[in-house]
This record gives sequence, structure tokens and C-alpha cells, in this order.
Amino acid sequence: MILKKILVQKDSYYDSVFLMLINKEVKQFDGVKDAVVSMGTDVNVELLKDMGLANEEVESATANDLIIAVEAESEEVAEKAIEAAKELLNKKKSESAESDEYRPVSLDKAVEMLPDANLVVISVPGAFAAREVRKALNMNLHVMLFSDNVSLEDEIELKKLAEEKGLLMMGPDCGTAIINGKPLCFANVVKKGDIGIVAAAGTGLQEVTCSIEKFGGGITQGIGTGGRDLKNSQVGGRMMRMGIEALKNDPETKVIVVISKPPAEDVAGKVIEALKETGKPCVIHFVGLGAGKQEGNLYYAENLEEAAGMAVALSKGEKYEKRTFTIPEEEVEAIVERETQNMAPGQKYLRGLYTGGTLADEAMILFEREIGNIYSNNQTKPELVLKDPHTSQGHTIVDLGDDVFTVGRPHPMIDPSTREERIIKEMEDPEVAVMLLDIVLGYSSHEDPAGAILDSLKKAKVKAKERGGYLSIVTSITGTKGDFQNMDEQKKKLESIGCVVMPSNYQASMLALKIIRKVG
Repeated sequence: MILKKILVQKDSYYDSVFLMLINKEVKQFDGVKDAVVSMGTDVNVELLKDMGLANEEVESATANDLIIAVEAESEEVAEKAIEAAKELLNKKKSESAESDEYRPVSLDKAVEMLPDANLVVISVPGAFAAREVRKALNMNLHVMLFSDNVSLEDEIELKKLAEEKGLLMMGPDCGTAIINGKPLCFANVVKKGDIGIVAAAGTGLQEVTCSIEKFGGGITQGIGTGGRDLKNSQVGGRMMRMGIEALKNDPETKVIVVISKPPAEDVAGKVIEALKETGKPCVIHFVGLGAGKQEGNLYYAENLEEAAGMAVALSKGEKYEKRTFTIPEEEVEAIVERETQNMAPGQKYLRGLYTGGTLADEAMILFEREIGNIYSNNQTKPELVLKDPHTSQGHTIVDLGDDVFTVGRPHPMIDPSTREERIIKEMEDPEVAVMLLDIVLGYSSHEDPAGAILDSLKKAKVKAKERGGYLSIVTSITGTKGDFQNMDEQKKKLESIGCVVMPSNYQASMLALKIIRKVG
């Protein structure tokens, strides 16, 4: 017998990420079939209705009401799960009350507390974000808007206001920035240097900044813009151009790098003109668009790692040497031979399971260019969009950070269980030859992203062996030695079960391509 139990607590607000982590713990109780611990936002109420975990109280809940809903094998299990959730919530309240740290409850109070601050990070439900941003801009504060679900009209209005005031409005949906050496939201610990970056791509900014450090360089600023800044002609690349202007006028910035997913053609033209006017060496990488040329002070990179390599070479006054791999070619060929020699005849497909959207796009575009059709939830070609994003077909690369996977649960860089579940599902397909993964370190990411999926990867390898084949798992790590997750330990964990760890997402993708070509 399956029993459903629901508790709604009026006017009990909790941080959504914290609730998602509690939700994960409650789901792990023996006898619990499903559980949701969330605020009563419209999206969450709809989710509960779809799951059959709603009643009249849930349907009338507001965004300030806490909902705990459990589906369990018995009333006793359901009761215990709800009590456990309440205990975890009470513990959080107690810890906050006992803490000496004052947490302001409004922007006004925060400014009173830190009158010298000139930047605010805003992360509130999208419906309320524009109001808070407008308030911050009118207080002459730069803004990093982490929130998504902000209307295009609001974004245009807010960026125009920011432009008038000479302020940055990074976002909406801006997940990464490094300002004056301080990593914000999803960002890495990177050394100071003379390379400034403006990026309309969160994990793209992470990958480039980390690669710059690996190549011996450092950065002045890493400015995010939000994904629509260049993609939409009405937004017009306003923040990208303001960021470029700021770096142009920064005496510490010697080289400028811009990163974006494919921009609108007219916006790309405006950005390129702004870069030409800086007079500084500028590296451009628009994911998936042409590269390899130089025009005056502009250098076009083919991939994220190459953008970093070019920038470091320019900052050192050296010539950039183009290459595919930074490890010896004979070592690459030996890896390909080792990874393919025990595969069964029917193994032929790639499955890319990504937590970083830009990294997923980089891999998808590379594979599509080299071997043809790649299915994805990020595809722009309608015929190649996955019919069900939860089910792969043929060669598939999925962005597990997409909204379809994160409604009611944390981003997979925070909670790896989304990817763990997908790995378990993929291992049942005997035609899978290669799994391609990113491991993203840094602030806000899981404390042990490799360790969290290690058991599922190990099971996938065992399953392939039991069928008489071999599963190749190729990974890259986006991170630096300064990140708290310990990059060397992350690499050791992956290699301990036979994963191949490459120096970048581009190199991991190129290795996976070689393996697929050999067995395909």
C-alpha cells in the first residue's frame, strides 16, 4: 500500500537550495517512494500536482508557505520522514539563531550594514528580480543577477538603466563572475594576472579562466553578461560592450577575451567593433562559429581552451602554437587502443552527460561537425531535439543543468544525484561505447563531485564487462589547484576506477571522438 502525507506550514520561508538538500535526505529514507520539500511557488505547486502530491492546502499555498509532501510504503514511514524533515529545518533555524553573523533581510538593510559595497548579487524568484535590480541600480550598485525567468522586456529596461548610470547589470541567469579577484556564485580560485574576460557563458567563463591558470597566466576581471545579452538583437550586447569598455580603460588589463554561444549577427558586429576600438589584443570565441583567423588586434579561437592559450601567449608576447592535445600524440593513440580493444562489436554510441551548459554545447557542436547527427536537449535543429530529454537516442549529449532537469531540485553542480541517476539509466544500453563527462569544481559546486558519482560509474563499467564488452569513460576537470575540492584528489578518484581524465573539455571531446571513430 502506498500512502501520501502532506504538511503545509504558512509563512515559513527557507532558502530553496537548502530545501533541495533536505529533500534529497528525505528521499533516501527506507520506504519513501517520493518526497518534495519546497516553497509553495506556482512552479512547485504545479510539480506537486503532476506528481499526485497536492491537496486543497497545497493548491492555495503561496511562495512564503513551506510544503512537505511524502509518498511512502506506510503511514509510519511517512510520519517519520516528515518529522525528520521538520527536525532538519529546526536545526537550520537554531544554527542561524545561534550564529553571530547578522543576515540582512532586505537590500536596504544590507547597504546599511556594508555602506562601502558597490556590487550586489541578487538571487530571488524571477517574478521579483526586476524590482530588486531596479532598486539596486537606483542605489548606484553594480548588479550580478543570478535569477532566471526574468522577462526579455525587463532585461532590456534594466540594462538600459544600468547603461545610463554606467553600472554593470550582469544577468539575468548570470552564474559566474570574478570581480577584483573575488569569485562570485559558480566560479574558481584563479590567480591575478593581466587578462580580462567578458562572457555570455557561465561554465565557458570557468573553463577559460581555469585553462588560463593552467597555461601560467592570470586574470584581472571575469565579467558575466547573462546568456541573452548577445543572442537577442533587442538586448544588443549592452553588457558585453560595457564590459569591453571597462577592460579597455583598465590599465591592468593587457589582453581581452570574449566568450559567447553563437550571437545574433548584428550584435556580433557591434561587439567586434567595440573590440577593435580597444587597441588591445583581443581573443574572440563564439562557440561553434569560425576560428583560426586574425584581423588586426582580433584573434579568433576555435575552442575554449584555445581561447585561453591564445590569451596567455599574447600576454607573454609569445606566438601561440596550435595543437589538439597537450599530451604526446603517442600517448593519445595508446589510450585509444587501450579503451577500444575490449569493446563488443555492437558498442558504437557516445553519451555525453554534462553539468555545464556551455561545455555541453562545445562538445555537441564539435561532434556534430565531425560525425554528424547528435541528439540533445540543447539542439537548435528541431529534428535532433530529444523527444524525451530523459531518454537518449543514438549519439546523445545532454545538458543536465537545463530547466527540465532542475525543477524542484538543485543544479547538478550542487547535487550530482541527477547525473548519477542518468548514468545508471545509460548503463543498461549495450550500444553505449563512451560516456563523456565534465567535473566542475569551485565555489557553490558540490564538495566532492567526482566521489559522488564514482559508485555509479563503477557499476556502469562492471555492467559493460558482464555483457562481454567495455565502457570507456572520458572526463575533464574544470578547476584549479586553489579550489577547495582538491583537483588532484578528484583526478585520482576518477582514474582509480579506470576513467580517462583529460586536461580540458575540448581534449576530452577530441579523445572521445577518436574512440567513437575507431569503433563506429
